[in-house]
Amino acid sequence: MASFTRYSTKEDTSEEGELESEDDGDSGGESFLADEEEFVPDEDFDDYQQDDEEPSTSSGGQANIMVRDRYQVISWNIHMSDPEEDVENDRKKGTPDHDRLFRLKPLLDTIKNACLAYYHPRQNLAIDERMVATKAHTGMTQHMKAKPIKWGFKLFVLADSSNGYTVDFTVYTGKSQFVSGVGLAYDSVMSLMNKEYLGSGFHLYVDNFYTSPKLFKDLFNLNVGACGTYRGNRKDVPHTELNVLKKNAPRGSIRWIREGPLVFVKWMDTREVSICSTIHPAFSGNTVKRRVKTRGGDWTTKCFPCPTPIRDYNKHMGGVDMSDQLIQYYSVHHKSMRWYRTLFFHFLDIAATNSYLLHKELCREKQEEPMSHRDFLQELTAQLCGVTVKTPPAQTRSSHVPVAIAKILDVSRKASYGRRPCVNCRQTRKAKQATPWKCKECDVALCVISDRNCFEAWHS
Repeated sequence: MASFTRYSTKEDTSEEGELESEDDGDSGGESFLADEEEFVPDEDFDDYQQDDEEPSTSSGGQANIMVRDRYQVISWNIHMSDPEEDVENDRKKGTPDHDRLFRLKPLLDTIKNACLAYYHPRQNLAIDERMVATKAHTGMTQHMKAKPIKWGFKLFVLADSSNGYTVDFTVYTGKSQFVSGVGLAYDSVMSLMNKEYLGSGFHLYVDNFYTSPKLFKDLFNLNVGACGTYRGNRKDVPHTELNVLKKNAPRGSIRWIREGPLVFVKWMDTREVSICSTIHPAFSGNTVKRRVKTRGGDWTTKCFPCPTPIRDYNKHMGGVDMSDQLIQYYSVHHKSMRWYRTLFFHFLDIAATNSYLLHKELCREKQEEPMSHRDFLQELTAQLCGVTVKTPPAQTRSSHVPVAIAKILDVSRKASYGRRPCVNCRQTRKAKQATPWKCKECDVALCVISDRNCFEAWHS
């Protein structure tokens, strides 16, 4: 946040929004106070900043860390690049030298490098698109009707299929971003599969937007296996009688053809599925269960042959979807008047989610029970803000309470009715002392009087 103060001095602030020189501690704390907004997204911001009795990151405790007005002023003036360099970059609009992500570049590079540096992924990886919702008119927003988020910034994401860890990502800024001439799908995959950082030996799973013979062959030459569904009109995809499935082919029918390291497989499920792989054999005896309708109208379960690439594709392709799901559980994302703040908050989401996954990995190695996602984020926020998380005081078992031995049916017999010898008096004083009280949990008669509290002594 080195450019934060320089940027804030250029902004006109009203009396209630005056800003003094900020140090890195405040501007950094603002980011992680924003993290805490995840836990109560429906609360009004003013209510969220109310005072609490003790410093805490629970709802209402933020005012003890930073007052509302100060938080808002820092939030309004947050900036990630040098404002003077921003002006210079803006002059390059319309030229190849213009960088659309210049305002985010320092933070973007920091997050990407951290994702790669602190975790080495397992063998199976997946690449897919991720949408970050926004209605900003920047020329970078995309429309993807098949995604839950239809409009927004599009990210190409590389994720670990085993846990959803975001290994690397790129923000799509337009057609001029990749200039190799091979195509957007090819360039996006090759930019993410950076051998210098990742090494080799991985198995990559992609959908039919990315799959092409050239991409898979080039990955194979880098000692990276690939598997993905493909479109029949892709360039260099073989079309021969050997791998043609007729429209009336029975369910479970398999056709395949091999070209060098590539195996092209077609399988008939409810519809034809086409998949290409440099990892698997075409078929190794696997089956899948499907519910089918008999001629009599009843439903029954049957087993059908399933190609090996399709079985593993279904198992490992969901890495990015898993990552999206984890991010959405406690997302900082909210509407903003500045487009780059939308991506700024999404980068915080990536960092926080990856941190939680690292916590789970470390606990697994130590054979310890990890914290829940929510508890981890609260603890993370507390540590970054320099406060402690409130923990409720230990509660005694409510069942160990004195109760009357018997209900009083006749008031005239109140002095003597329902009394039993006190067990503690008999054991400690060798005395036979009658009492109307007993422990509800233990069902033991015990004295409860001012000068002889056998109930307390018995349970201590």
